Amino acid sequence: MCRFSLCAWLCLVSIATAAEPTPPAAPVELSKHEGEFLANARQVTSGLPRAGEGYFSPDGEWIIYQAYPVGYPFYQIYLQKLDERTPRLISTGRGRTTCSYFSPDGKTLLFASSHTDPDIETTELKAREEAAKGGRRRYMWDFDPHMDLYTINLNGTGLKRLTDSPGYDAEGSYSADGKQIVFTSSRDGDPDLFIMNADGSGVRQLTNTKGYDGGPFFSPDQKWVIFRSDRDKEHMLQLFAISVDGKTEVQLTKNLDQVNWCPYFHPSGKYLIWSGADYSKGPATAKFHLFTMELTYPEGKIAGGKITQITDSDVSDVLPVFSPDGKKLLWTATRSADKSSQLWLADWLRESK
Repeated sequence: MCRFSLCAWLCLVSIATAAEPTPPAAPVELSKHEGEFLANARQVTSGLPRAGEGYFSPDGEWIIYQAYPVGYPFYQIYLQKLDERTPRLISTGRGRTTCSYFSPDGKTLLFASSHTDPDIETTELKAREEAAKGGRRRYMWDFDPHMDLYTINLNGTGLKRLTDSPGYDAEGSYSADGKQIVFTSSRDGDPDLFIMNADGSGVRQLTNTKGYDGGPFFSPDQKWVIFRSDRDKEHMLQLFAISVDGKTEVQLTKNLDQVNWCPYFHPSGKYLIWSGADYSKGPATAKFHLFTMELTYPEGKIAGGKITQITDSDVSDVLPVFSPDGKKLLWTATRSADKSSQLWLADWLRESK
């Protein structure tokens, strides 16, 4: 089962180089428009063929992300001191992995993995054969039925399985107090959102609509969850928000000629950032750029407002996240010299204006 998803943008494989420590990169030039919002932009991952979907530690000094290791057909999870560009493998090194995240106390790492696949050798062989033929179709992600959520200590010890249900369990993130995890699961036959306690207990379903619901994050005040869904039209993702009790749902975008995905709250809760691309002429010409949307909370509900385009480069910019203090932006882009997807970091200027 495949569907356009947040984790999918990185799925074109090109395995070539070894992971070695390199010095911090020098800032690169931004367009005049981008310079209104970003400064001191630089590449923060290298040495791995492709890297992306990075998230900050609570103190803002570390990042966790997924990347292709050299010679292996599936993403693994890496921990890295910000700007040192020295990746350290955190996941098991086998199976598909995706969507890692720090616990709010900074002591635990959350990620999804399919390393318990009983036929993992066959799965790996098929992936290698596919890569040798030219790789998978662009923008597609396998909803691996062996994918489950795990936590692990920062030193790579104490691996703990949180979910063990039939179907895909992934795309998890913590609430601000660290007591809950929201995630995507196909355990009911369709990818929907679920919330559980941080230890894996007390699972409850949050959405139950035909189509893919995924990429969920709690709002800073823990009252809302933002996510992406293609319920209006398959693959054409739009942004939604739902209250944590599941009683109130709001659609924030509805432009079926544009894919809108990977939404993430600013720590202030006043706006969110996401990536969108015009698909009216098909995926071949689509370029993903970053956008922000103002948020208001009339009568306790959430509502979207003014939309501002942040990036306007000729490459694709996706998967943006803010640092815990809201002063930096981390995102995935093909801005490197070899056009591979890597993580980029910049100062976020908006709050200073």
